[in-house]
Amino acid sequence: MAGTFAAREYKISAESEITVFSEKKPTLVTYRGGVHENSHIAHVAVADSQGKLLFTSGDPERITLARSTAKPFQAAAILRTGAVQHFGLGRQHLALMCASHSSESVHIRCARQILEKISTGERCLACGGHSPLSPEISRQWIKTDFTPTGICNNCSGKHAGMIAGALMLTGSAEGYSHPDHPMQQLVQETVSAISGLPQKSVLWATDGCNLPAPAFPLRTLASSYARLAVGTAASWPHAALLNVLYEAMADYPELIGGRGRFCTVLGNVFNGALVGKLGADACYAVAVKASAQTRKLGTSGALGIAVKIEDGSVDALYSVVCELLKTLGLSDEKTTAALKPFHFPEMRNTAGEVTGHRTFEF
Repeated sequence: MAGTFAAREYKISAESEITVFSEKKPTLVTYRGGVHENSHIAHVAVADSQGKLLFTSGDPERITLARSTAKPFQAAAILRTGAVQHFGLGRQHLALMCASHSSESVHIRCARQILEKISTGERCLACGGHSPLSPEISRQWIKTDFTPTGICNNCSGKHAGMIAGALMLTGSAEGYSHPDHPMQQLVQETVSAISGLPQKSVLWATDGCNLPAPAFPLRTLASSYARLAVGTAASWPHAALLNVLYEAMADYPELIGGRGRFCTVLGNVFNGALVGKLGADACYAVAVKASAQTRKLGTSGALGIAVKIEDGSVDALYSVVCELLKTLGLSDEKTTAALKPFHFPEMRNTAGEVTGHRTFEF
């Protein structure tokens, strides 16, 4: 059953192909003073594009809702409809389709551009408005008593893209978010093909933005992200489309999240060597291009990293992802320093005094 796992013990040796830790052991522990305050269990899978596990922690088989980490694969289905070429959409629009943006003016403007190019309006969006993911934008909206609408939704780029795809498939935006709509049927087929799983093995649930989101083993998310990073010289379905989407995400990191957001900072500091994507309730995935370090880790090409924090803490999630990048040798001194605010966020009280710290069990 998803979310449950038995305690298992593993011997770790230098010869081990897979490193596995006991699944009930906390991965991240926070302390207030010297007192153990919180424990977070992280499920981790690091895999290559063929599905070979290189490193795990917790339960790599945990059935995990991919949430917004699935956006690149949903965007691949949009590309399959021919909508991007037909409507003259650019890489920045593709990046926004893969984004969970901060509702900054640049994000809303880009979403509006998609709707204008496909000759539809905001009324067609099946997502509603919500408070922005950016504290800065939130303060602005409160000051002006602004009420957000669907175009402000962090998933508005994906929805606008889905409408474009629906117009190509049916000539109408009506019902594009419903699981039985041809657009969503194509998404299901595309996710199955990229993941390598039969369609009946992928579970689906309604995401926060009102579109279906897939669920599958965490290791599948990792290998799918490895495929996102491989490039065009690959044998699996839709490799060329995934390459286009990787490049769009790498070229426009400011659209993937926003100012100060982890996805954007990560993309900027690694300068195209990897891209990462947040999913709600503490799911994260990273696609890493082939390098000397990925080869050291036991793969001849790209690799994917997938993380799920059992208690849904996004603060813990970012810390664990940063620690993983360092542990795996993918983050050097410069990138580790740039990510420090996410890796070791300061724990201070209202008087500004440092009150605690965190440790990792990798």
